[in-house]
Amino acid sequence: MSDKKAEEAAWVDSIVEEVRGARATLLAAAGFDLEKLAERLREEQAVSQHPVVTLPPRQPGHGSGEAA
Repeated sequence: MSDKKAEEAAWVDSIVEEVRGARATLLAAAGFDLEKLAERLREEQAVSQHPVVTLPPRQPGHGSGEAA
């Protein structure tokens, strides 16, 4: 199959495209700096009224899909 036919035959997922667009918008707003983006998200989390769940670290081999 030629590259053009492969490109035409590529399936496009509208949800994936929407998520990628949102990601690009968020990163652009942070100047493409992941540290700035993370800081902004932590600030938003601190002022939100949503409960934050922090789970304890998992032990290796327990529920990680590894054989016992």
